[in-house]
Amino acid sequence: MWAVGIGIILLYNLLIFYIGYNIWVWLKDISGDRKSIKIIFWVVLVIFAYSFVFSRWLDESLFLTWLGAAWLSLFYFLIMLLPLANIAVFLRRFTNIQKEKFVKRTGYTVLVVIVCSFFFGMFNAYSPKAKTYQINIPKQVEGKQSMKIIMASDMHFGDLSGSGQAKKLVEYINNQQPDLVLFPGDIIDDDITPFLEEGIPDILKQIEAPVYASLGNHDRDEVDLVKVFNNSGMKVLDDEVLNLPEGIVLVGRKDRGYQDVVRAELPALMKQVDVKKPVFLLEHQPYDLDIAEKNGVDLILSGHTHRGQVAPGNLITNMIFENDWGYLKKGELQSIVSSGYGVWGLPLRIGTRSEIVQIDVTFKP
Repeated sequence: MWAVGIGIILLYNLLIFYIGYNIWVWLKDISGDRKSIKIIFWVVLVIFAYSFVFSRWLDESLFLTWLGAAWLSLFYFLIMLLPLANIAVFLRRFTNIQKEKFVKRTGYTVLVVIVCSFFFGMFNAYSPKAKTYQINIPKQVEGKQSMKIIMASDMHFGDLSGSGQAKKLVEYINNQQPDLVLFPGDIIDDDITPFLEEGIPDILKQIEAPVYASLGNHDRDEVDLVKVFNNSGMKVLDDEVLNLPEGIVLVGRKDRGYQDVVRAELPALMKQVDVKKPVFLLEHQPYDLDIAEKNGVDLILSGHTHRGQVAPGNLITNMIFENDWGYLKKGELQSIVSSGYGVWGLPLRIGTRSEIVQIDVTFKP
């Protein structure tokens, strides 16, 4: 384990050197190869590159949190773009273009692409779209034969997603007038403090429909999160089964998350369930769809994947999960996975978009 950790640190530092070297080659053509500027540049780069680490040590520093997020975003763009720039500079030698002029233009091109991509990614991250699914569950219910559900996963309320995003979510939900609101995990971003300091519990209490939630792998802190969330206008199902007045059974599981998590097996939970009724399962991470299908779950609602959040992460999530985003039908089981409402690590999305999910359900045998 130590060897893996040391290897990751060495690789990260090599990538920092690779980025720094390329930036300096460009900067020295603009500012000149002065030793004082070179020293300042490398010191600033190292501090910038480790700002996300410093932010973990200084939990109260909003500045360092955003500085670290900005670095991770820049790191992502540069790792994607610099190899292309290096190839372009290499191919230049087969032309008559002056090297210094080409390097300058290439550097400015990379800069413009990064700035434009950053703002585009911020827009994707903080302007969620609505995604609607229409499904039928072939089981009988008494009374109303249809239901509108709003689902939001992976809000990651914290320093990168605060009260403004919470108000936007609540406003959208209330405008849709749903019968039911479901939050399948990652309500906070590893730290309950910003959630409380931004007054997000009082904001979520303004939702005018019943709200049920399960926990995700980032819903962790030293306090009793179930109690905090239950006092925030929602009911957390933590390895629990709940029979709703509409004749629906709602099952919420603990997240499989980290090594210290002990949770009930799904077959054990399903022994409490009348499978003649529609069964909805809140399962943060979309694993084990076959187990859910075999045990009579009709609809499993998940998040976690963020659909990779930044390309080509979506290719990785697609390989890991049977359903990493969208809708999948597996036998009688229907799976819906959201790309998430919030962000993690980077305050942007490339190749995906933050979303709120609406599910229009009918019950016709």
